[in-house]
Amino acid sequence: MAKLTQTALKRIAGLEAFPQPEYLKTRYPVVLMHGFGLLAFLARGGHLHEEAMHLRLHGIAAFAPNVSPYHIIPQRAATWKNRIDVILAQTGAEKVNLIAHSMGGLDARYLISKLDMAERVASLHTISTPHRGSSLAQMALKQPEKLRELVRNAANWVGENVMEMEADFHAAVESLTPRAVTNQFNRDVPDAEGVYYASWAGSAGKGSLNSINPVFRPLNSWLYGREGVNDGIVSVTSATWGDFRGEIEADHLQQVGVDVLAGSSFSSKDFVTMLARDLAERGF
Repeated sequence: MAKLTQTALKRIAGLEAFPQPEYLKTRYPVVLMHGFGLLAFLARGGHLHEEAMHLRLHGIAAFAPNVSPYHIIPQRAATWKNRIDVILAQTGAEKVNLIAHSMGGLDARYLISKLDMAERVASLHTISTPHRGSSLAQMALKQPEKLRELVRNAANWVGENVMEMEADFHAAVESLTPRAVTNQFNRDVPDAEGVYYASWAGSAGKGSLNSINPVFRPLNSWLYGREGVNDGIVSVTSATWGDFRGEIEADHLQQVGVDVLAGSSFSSKDFVTMLARDLAERGF
């Protein structure tokens, strides 16, 4: 009984030698890049803000800027470049490490290769980025005109009035179709020498053992019949690029810390911490 009491007291009042978060140190700052802005205006600080703050607790110089959530890749990439220039000036760093989710990965590839940022970027990790487009974008463009107009106007209104950023929802969706990405983007935007490219893919719902947001289930099943295992938005096949590191057991929203009724054990904060640890070990 005395031993049990002592053990209980240690759990309640005992002091660990190092109770603070693990200290990690990357050579370059980490910039988290969000994707297409669906529901972005509901996230406090924007998508990936909480993940950036979590990395700072681990000693990482991490940033999660916001750009227009409903615009085409060249426009978003130009804004990302401006954001990164500010980060480089603030930190005095020569380069940055980019961790990009979804469309953010295409923005990153574009700014590296087309906006003369290859010498300022050490690495790019993409998470569920549609490197070969998504059939869902093509499906969205085939919906009735009245529905497309309603969604387009609503998204543009949110982008321009709530987030106070330029928006072009329709053109953004067009740029994410398999034809646009595979036949044009990938041809015009080659990988740059000297930059480490790595990718992760999301796996959830049909064809996997992982939970998925109920909202994604119809899309997940439809996309599975055309591209195979996916996260509700992007297939594993499309997300594969450069050094493919593996599949994440999470749907597209769980990957950025939003878990609605799915009950996933995936932690976006733990995941980006793992990526930061890997960057440190690789000398980035």
